[in-house]
Amino acid sequence: PNVTAQRSLSFFAYAVGEGARDKHADSLAMLADYGFKVSENYRIVKSIDEAIEYIRDFDSRRKSLAYDTDGAVLKVNSVYQQDILGATGKDPRWAIAFKFPPEQAETRLEDIVIQVGRTGVLTPTAVLTPVRLSGSTVSRATLHNEDFIKAKDIRIGDTVVINKAGEIIPEVLHVVLGKRPEDTKPYAMPQECPECGWAVERKDGEAALRCTNPHCPALGREGLIHFASKGAMDIEGCGPAVINQLLEAELIRDVSDLYLLTKEQLVVLDRMGEKSAENLVKAIAASKEQSFDRLLFGLGIRHVGAKVARLLAVHFGTVENLLAADAEQIAAIDDIGPKIAESVVTYLASPSNRDLLARLKELGLNMEMQVQAVSEEHPFYGKTMVFTGTMPTLGRAEAQTMAQDVGAKVSGSVSKKTDY
Repeated sequence: PNVTAQRSLSFFAYAVGEGARDKHADSLAMLADYGFKVSENYRIVKSIDEAIEYIRDFDSRRKSLAYDTDGAVLKVNSVYQQDILGATGKDPRWAIAFKFPPEQAETRLEDIVIQVGRTGVLTPTAVLTPVRLSGSTVSRATLHNEDFIKAKDIRIGDTVVINKAGEIIPEVLHVVLGKRPEDTKPYAMPQECPECGWAVERKDGEAALRCTNPHCPALGREGLIHFASKGAMDIEGCGPAVINQLLEAELIRDVSDLYLLTKEQLVVLDRMGEKSAENLVKAIAASKEQSFDRLLFGLGIRHVGAKVARLLAVHFGTVENLLAADAEQIAAIDDIGPKIAESVVTYLASPSNRDLLARLKELGLNMEMQVQAVSEEHPFYGKTMVFTGTMPTLGRAEAQTMAQDVGAKVSGSVSKKTDY
């Protein structure tokens, strides 16, 4: 709170729940009378032509404001009409946002650095001369992969035009060829992993270059971060900074070592007091109770996301059954194809991965999926359900699990196969 108090945070009140006036504009006036800050830039217009004219005028003035803005919202003024129009799952039908074109900036590409992810993918990142863009200073931008760099002919030393995709993620739009230095050369991706020196490979049909070393230190680091993340084992207080410290102090080598950490080992780390160390040890111990599917997801098996991990855990029930399965048995599961099945079998066939699973079981992690009996009589059995937005009493992941527990299939997007 003391730090927050120094930041001069402020907000514009823009809506009222109970006690709203009949007209939205009257509610804004009421809020201003009560002492809340209300934007002075709203207008009441009588037609869409007036709205378009105002938006064009506002676009020319918005850069002189004391804050950043990326658009304007058109709203129906009558609260009665708002109620009649209603809303979809997450969007009101009585309001729509108009987005201005993303702000662009020119800057120099000083270098291209390679980052190695948890699956061994080499991702090129542009190091830029820092430039102010859409409310923040940008000094890096992802270059995605080798094909992206070649398609845009991006070279070290180039002047590039950048914007923020979705007003959030910095991206390189194109090179300003008229400002290209004469001595630049086309960029070539490395043939060796920058983390371990092993050869890299690019498989047919894929855009990514991958490190061929199954024990690359980058894979270990990113794998540990993924294992402890919220969607996997959800170990609170075990973020990237702590993982890096544990690796540097040689306290851990793989995920099983997390469960051997003591408070005495942790308190010597930077910014880790006794209470924080105690809380982390408790959080690690608590993660042993996470369900088997979350453990499978946390292991970082290639092509195995949260959905596939649950399908595997529910179908096979125990780690022993999964270890005994072949690719054909795994591919027979609905929504799992041969590519995923082969990846799972390859991972489980590795002696080091089998040893890891044995250590985790010995340490007390949950290796069995507790699933209630599913009745085919249940109205949701076999139905395909899609969850979007938010729910008043459940998180989305919790709702998806409940649906799966009664035999429903959960999909990430609406299609002609969607039932609910």
